[in-house]
Amino acid sequence: MVTRRQFGLGALAMGVLGTVHTGTARASAGHDYTARETFDLFERTFHESGAVGQPTDNNEHGGLAWGQSYVLAAFIRMYEAYRDTHYLDRLVTNIDLVLGNRDSERGVADYRGESLPAWRAMHPYTVGIAALKDATGRPVLEVRSSLSYADLTTATVRAGSGEDRFTLEVKTSRTGAVATFTDLSMDPDSPDYAVRRILDAYPTPTQVTARDLREGGEVAPPAQGATQLVSQPVIFAVHTGMITYPIASFARIVMRTPKLRADPRYRAKAAEYLEAAKAAAAVHDREWRQSDDGGGHLAWVKGTPLGYDGTEMPTNQFLALGLTYAEIAAATGDPAYADRARRMARTFARELRTNDKDAYTWSYWPSFGVTYRGFSAADGISEFTPSGNGAKQIEDLSHGAIDVEFAALAFRHGLGFKGADMARFARSYSKNMATTDPDGVPTTFLRVDGTGGLASSGQYLQAPRWMAVAQWDRVVFDHARSIYEARALEPSQGSHIAGVGYLNWQARRQD
Repeated sequence: MVTRRQFGLGALAMGVLGTVHTGTARASAGHDYTARETFDLFERTFHESGAVGQPTDNNEHGGLAWGQSYVLAAFIRMYEAYRDTHYLDRLVTNIDLVLGNRDSERGVADYRGESLPAWRAMHPYTVGIAALKDATGRPVLEVRSSLSYADLTTATVRAGSGEDRFTLEVKTSRTGAVATFTDLSMDPDSPDYAVRRILDAYPTPTQVTARDLREGGEVAPPAQGATQLVSQPVIFAVHTGMITYPIASFARIVMRTPKLRADPRYRAKAAEYLEAAKAAAAVHDREWRQSDDGGGHLAWVKGTPLGYDGTEMPTNQFLALGLTYAEIAAATGDPAYADRARRMARTFARELRTNDKDAYTWSYWPSFGVTYRGFSAADGISEFTPSGNGAKQIEDLSHGAIDVEFAALAFRHGLGFKGADMARFARSYSKNMATTDPDGVPTTFLRVDGTGGLASSGQYLQAPRWMAVAQWDRVVFDHARSIYEARALEPSQGSHIAGVGYLNWQARRQD
């Protein structure tokens, strides 16, 4: 018996399902998502719209990392597709604006008070903190929440059963979740000592932890009233990687193309951008971890105000910076960057599992890490996430696109992986994720192993970002293109611009 999914994939392979098209032939109606005219129109419209992700944005809410970075990557792909320096010139315009929004240029600092040549972020990613004060105005108790959108959380102090007691309510307006701790004390010898009681209750609905701020031995409770939590500024390696990857790619293209390298303007920009990419990547040197067996990854330093501080970063987050390492290595031949990229490739390769379709599957959190396995407060691993039960979910399509992009880049630069690996990554899409919905409309499953149910638009519209491995399986290109065509997509965000750029890139590679 042939299921709807099997029929859909079989038809896709033959290029006859719905609006699936092969080669570069124009769709019968709507936009041709493999035409440069379509890309140019969408890119221009996006920048004129003022939508989130403009090169003039800062990254406080991730607008550069999850918006403009994709546009920069799209310009790279369009240059590689058409060899038209118009796209390099567009890159220069946008990159210069993006670099102008580094913390060091804006005069802003991270949670440590350091103003660095990278891009900080806060809401909705980081821990929210409120310093509660006593009646005299002295800080006595720091309340923290590691929820997403933590700055939508309020800590409210109410009266307790006595003068030295208080009740603390921590509530988020985003979901209404609340944690209440009654009759707390600021006396460290009391069984109701606030810091200990709150820690022992973890995890609560608002993921609260606390820290004693007092310098003396006074036991006065915080004053009654409400205090809003404030999200702390943190520079994320994944954000740095997403933003600097196309910046380093520009440098690699210029440095390895004699005609471009001979142009004083491009050569100067390539040198400038290389230094900018190196400086931004160096911000994360303190997060680098390597092992004697040749592996390497990134881990958050304990005390960084975000969930799961002190643990290994998710695979996509450290591989995002690996993209920059690989491009710097290719541009310069610097063995230090090549070594880091190779180590990350080895680490990722060890995470891969092959299923019965000869396709790769892997987890969102690295399986060698404590977040994947689980940990307790007694382990002393994390300040803001004292314990975890284990997070073993499989990687999803969108984040998996970063992983696959890294693997394909490492392969192209001779830093890891083989052609057989690329084919298995391609089958992760074509055999595991590509499908149709009950009405026969092309879509995907959520996770790289084909589980998780049908994906939301936030996932399936990212399908063209898997073009890095499409040359190993034509279905990847045909199916991803059909997703856009079936919906007559009018891109409204940076990743959609990237999708059209990637489809153009792959179509030209097939000609």
